[in-house]
Amino acid sequence: MPFNERSKHITQGLERSPNRAMYYGLGYEKADFDKPMIGVANGHSTITPCNAGLQPLAEAAVAAVKAAGGNAQLFGVPTISDGMAMGTEGMKYSLISREVIADSIETCVQGQWMDGVLVLGGCDKNMPGGMMAIARANVPAIYVYGGTIKPGRWSGKDLSLISAFEAVGAYAAGRIDQAEFEGIERNAIPGTGACGGMYTANTMSSSFEALGLSLLYSSSMANLDAEKRESTSRSARVLIEAVKNGIRPRDLITRRSIENAVTLIMATGGSTNAVLHYLAIAHAAEVTWTLDDFERIRRKVPVLCDLKPSGRYMAVDLHRAGGVPQVLKVLLAAGLIDGDCLTITGRTLGEELAQVSDAPPAGQDVIRSIDTALYREGHLAVLRGNLAPDGAVAKITGVKTPVITGPARVFEDEPSAMAAILADKIRPGDVLVLRYLGPKGGPGMPEMLAPTSAIIGRGLGDSVAFVTDGRFSGGTWGMVVGHVAPEAYEGGTIALVMEGDRITIDAHRQLLQLEVDAAEIERRRQAWRRPAPRYTSGVLGKFAQLARPAPQGAVTG
Repeated sequence: MPFNERSKHITQGLERSPNRAMYYGLGYEKADFDKPMIGVANGHSTITPCNAGLQPLAEAAVAAVKAAGGNAQLFGVPTISDGMAMGTEGMKYSLISREVIADSIETCVQGQWMDGVLVLGGCDKNMPGGMMAIARANVPAIYVYGGTIKPGRWSGKDLSLISAFEAVGAYAAGRIDQAEFEGIERNAIPGTGACGGMYTANTMSSSFEALGLSLLYSSSMANLDAEKRESTSRSARVLIEAVKNGIRPRDLITRRSIENAVTLIMATGGSTNAVLHYLAIAHAAEVTWTLDDFERIRRKVPVLCDLKPSGRYMAVDLHRAGGVPQVLKVLLAAGLIDGDCLTITGRTLGEELAQVSDAPPAGQDVIRSIDTALYREGHLAVLRGNLAPDGAVAKITGVKTPVITGPARVFEDEPSAMAAILADKIRPGDVLVLRYLGPKGGPGMPEMLAPTSAIIGRGLGDSVAFVTDGRFSGGTWGMVVGHVAPEAYEGGTIALVMEGDRITIDAHRQLLQLEVDAAEIERRRQAWRRPAPRYTSGVLGKFAQLARPAPQGAVTG
């Protein structure tokens, strides 16, 4: 098998190929056509701190590809900053950007018939979008995460982006003054890198180590540290070897490796968005995976890491304590992950972890042992009931009371809910219902970080619940239930809830129930009419027409 079997179809497909003229225009020499063409999908942009530090890593990847005997083909990939778009109409583009990123990478890799691809990304949707493209194209590939941000610092406390969102609620409630608010806002983000807790970016990047498509230790490195650049260069060299050895993504993305990835997510207290994204990744890889698989894993995997948003520590603290490999080794020693899964290095996960201690290091409490786990079971629960017959996803750790029955406070959009919170119209015991925010109804399942953070900032995190057919940020914690299916736009029961109806959320029974007589619910259903779509053209209109339900990953293809 030729080293660059695929790219030769373009560069040597004809004895005298006119295609070569284009490459000569790029500075290629004749000998270059015997080398593999390696794509470097570069998510660099100055849109967000998450991606603003990627260009030096892209340059390191290109240099390493060339040094290892490959031709690097650098191309750009778009991104949307969730943190900047949050609370605006722009947030509806966030999940959609996952599909755009996947389509962009797949288009370049397949259109240029590349032999392999290194995907480099930083913000939340870069990871799942990139992995979906990797699975679709199925050429040798590796994912390089741009790295986490370092904690901000103010008034003797570590800060993250979520600190700024929670400060909004705290300031509105009079719990902090203007000087404190501005100090938090100005110091929460000290430089480049993705949001520093176990939020969505760090959740997904960490899981890629377990999946076998990122190098061990790479996901918890800080963007600004020299080791991140070194790890990127090594990733490129490993990719060249994978091309030589014909190791393809679908050799690695299997039902067993996805189970390893989800196990790691449960053990680290990761984002609810991981549920949506792994449904999408499995779909792209043609692996059978459902909501019930998440629940099956949750019941047997304890939460081992005390990480934000509901815990105390940041990703840099996890790195110092041994990183994802240490967590994986604890899980492997307990028989909770499969060490026989192949990784991009050509070795199994068990072989990669051979030099890591079975027990977490002494003198730290970021990573716990199985016996001293924070929670006996995982934190991402699948709830069902008449309000979500097709399922909903709840984050059930970090709250004092995982059971609540309260009156519904119904909102058709995020701004009206936010206004009610800041006007002190939400009381302990209330259950906020934010609807028409699903894949089709939003469209795009926007995240509800602004209202949930405002609730936390006002001191109501343990007494007020959220239910939505939209999503929550990886930085959200509290009694929150998202991804409610069927969504309101499709006539799901969430569309029929009326102000004051009693709603029960019971994490113990995995129940999400509208406490209204079945006959009355049916009467309301008969009277319900689908609202006009909010968008009928452009990318939002396309997504609204094509998106599958949340339990299918909200994918478009």
